[in-house]
Amino acid sequence: MKDSKDGKAPNGPQLNIELSEDIAEGTYSNLVMLAHSSEEFILDFIRVMPGVPKARVKSRIIVTPQHAKRLLRALADNIDRFERAHGEIDESSPQGPAIHFGVPGGEA
Repeated sequence: MKDSKDGKAPNGPQLNIELSEDIAEGTYSNLVMLAHSSEEFILDFIRVMPGVPKARVKSRIIVTPQHAKRLLRALADNIDRFERAHGEIDESSPQGPAIHFGVPGGEA
């Protein structure tokens, strides 16, 4: 739902979002592979384990290009707020071993 210029949600029907217990626990991912077509963006969330040569996609999310762009803006906004509260995120020190799959376009 898009906010109006004054920061308040526009008038109209409200959307109640339910979060089940199993979904609320979340799924850990330390790699995201991205792909797109003319009509959709595909985000594959993967968990890579150190020393294990095989990894499995834990979740695949498919969104429209418009939603992908809104997601990009929302993520950038949240990262900005996080860094203002906790300091800049240091991308130069990876949390685990570098993984090179030899395919273009995959970034986490």
